[in-house]
Amino acid sequence: MGNALFYHLTRSAAGDLLPALLPRARGAGWRVELRGTDPAAIEALDLALWQIEGFLPHGIAGGRHDSRQPVLLRAVAKEDAPEPAPNDPACLMALDGAPVSPAEAEALSRVCVIFDGNDPAALERARDQWRGLTEAGIAAEYWSEAGGKWERKR
Repeated sequence: MGNALFYHLTRSAAGDLLPALLPRARGAGWRVELRGTDPAAIEALDLALWQIEGFLPHGIAGGRHDSRQPVLLRAVAKEDAPEPAPNDPACLMALDGAPVSPAEAEALSRVCVIFDGNDPAALERARDQWRGLTEAGIAAEYWSEAGGKWERKR
């Protein structure tokens, strides 16, 4: 059974956190699905990930080699229960309120829910996701950058 880590952004954007999280996930040997809800934001993340220091192979879903991508970026609707990612990820990083089901979280090694704490709707969506996952028995941790550095809160 996997666990869920919730990252409450207050000082930075998801694009600032991902260059730290993605290499760690890859270092653990995991394939990653980076799931968002806005296709334009996914394309912007794709470009940003090519600019980070070090090589982080990845691709946007819809290509010929989706099943071979170590990091696959996908846009899905918030209301949808998405089909499994073709790259068979062990880790899911969900942005912008992208859906994550308890069954999906249970089957993965790790789920990271990254949300903008300055957006009331995003904050409420993350709270709903926390409740849904923890009520289903998924272990969850809450991380905040409000103090100027990332800290695990209890």
